[in-house]
Order: sequence, then structure tokens, then C-alpha cells
Amino acid sequence: MSTSKKYLNPEVLARLSRLDIKARLVVEGFLSGLHASPLKGFSQEFADYRQYMPGDELKRVDWKAYGRSDRFYIKEYQEETNLRAYILLDKSGSMAYGKRISKLEYAKYLGASLAYMLIKQKDSVGIATFDRKIEEIVPPSARRTNFMMILRTIEQASAGGETNLHDVLFQLAQKIKRRGLVIVLSDMLDDPEYVLKALRSFRYRKHEVIVFQILDKDEMDFPFEESAIFSDLESNSEMVITPGLMRSRYRKRFKEFIEFCHRNLLESHIDHTVLDTSTPYDKALFAYLQKRARLI
Repeated sequence: MSTSKKYLNPEVLARLSRLDIKARLVVEGFLSGLHASPLKGFSQEFADYRQYMPGDELKRVDWKAYGRSDRFYIKEYQEETNLRAYILLDKSGSMAYGKRISKLEYAKYLGASLAYMLIKQKDSVGIATFDRKIEEIVPPSARRTNFMMILRTIEQASAGGETNLHDVLFQLAQKIKRRGLVIVLSDMLDDPEYVLKALRSFRYRKHEVIVFQILDKDEMDFPFEESAIFSDLESNSEMVITPGLMRSRYRKRFKEFIEFCHRNLLESHIDHTVLDTSTPYDKALFAYLQKRARLI
């Protein structure tokens, strides 16, 4: 099955075509009044240089700048300053968990749908995948060829490696220079204090941030009955657990973890939504977008 057929359901796309992802905050973008913009200038007015990134067209390289610096730079113009969105896809080992569908597969469908919506709006969108380190980066662009690169990156992402959300998110915050919309797809299963600190670094740089915390229902409810060996998907460590003896305490701690994330993210003006993989991704996405539209 091709990438587009696997992660882009035509019926879902038909419904998505009636919705928009509007930026709540003032970002460096403009599109037919859809997004507010602080920028002014003629459509062909020079805006800035940026370093060449894989995927950029060679015809856009400023060869004079290359002659002076021996580095590749791209010229950008005001017409290229539409909203820039960055999808950050967590592919660490814990994202492999799931019975009907893994958290990573769920995130892939969600990421592909969001990328489609942003491209449809003529916004620029890119993607970064990561586990303990940044694995793949596709720079933002509104071109169809870039969208296909995003889909290939999504398809090739496989779960593995330990979680290092704090360091990775902080590195990405430093790499993403221009203000835009940052969409995080992760289970957030790391030290919440450090993760929150890293996410706030995006807000410090004036990005708008949406966090989709993707969890399996069993992780929240801990419905297991019989004693068994539980394995850590990232460290491979094992432990014999009798679920009935710790279910109540586990549920309490997990609920406190989610509430802590939600409360602190909202206080930092970061949009936070918990998604349960037992809910079809399209239903969850429609509900989120409709709620978001009412709040703008």
C-alpha cells in the first residue's frame, strides 16, 4: 500500500477540507486573512537569508553569498513568509505500545492529516522525528514535493531508542528560528518538569505550541489482572508485577501526571490535548479542531 493511501484516508480528507488550522497568536505568516501577521512589504521584497537545508531547490541558492562565505544560503522573500508549521513526531520506544494500534501509528495518521490540512491552506509545513536524538528533519515548505517528503518520513519512522524529550525539544527550539506553529505528537512519558521547561523554550521564542499527548487506554486504566513480567520498551528492563496490588496507586499517580502536564502547559499558554488511541484519530482530530475554532 502506498504512503498516501495508508496515512491519508480519502473520506477523512474530504471532511478535513471543510476545516482550518487557524493560528491563535500573531505569527510570521499571512494567508488571505486566515492568519494575523506583523509583516509588511511587497510580495517580492527581500526578507532574509537562511542556511541551505536538504530539500531546498538549488536554483534558490545565492551563489554570490556562496562565493563570499563558502556556505550555501537561500534568499527568502516576503511572499514566502506564510505560517510555518513544524510537526515534531516522537518515535521513542514507548511509542510502540498499543494493542489495536500503537501510539506511533496513531501519531503517524494524525501527523499526515495535519500536514495535509496545512498544505491545503498553502501554509509551509515541515517535520522532525526523534527518540533520544533528532533523527530526520524536513524543513517547512508549501510545495507538494515537500509534502511527499513529509509522508515518506512519517512512513519510515519506526519506534526505538530511549526517550530524551527535554534535550531533543530544547535542540529543536534552537534550530527553529522563525516564529510559527509547533505541533508535538508524543506520549510525554518523561520527567514532566524537564519536558515542560523545554516546551516553554518554544514559547519564549514566540512560537505557538500545540501538544497532542497520545496514550493507550491500558496505560491510563491499568486493567491487567494476572501477575506477569512487565518489560520497559526503552530500557528492556523487566519486573514481575501483581496488578491488583498496585492498580489503585498506579491510576492515581498517572492521573496526577496528566493533570500536572495539563495545568502547567495551559499556564504557559501551550495548547494541550490528551488523545486515547481507542478513539479513532479522525474523530479525535475533528473534535479538537472544532473546539479550537470556537475558542479563536
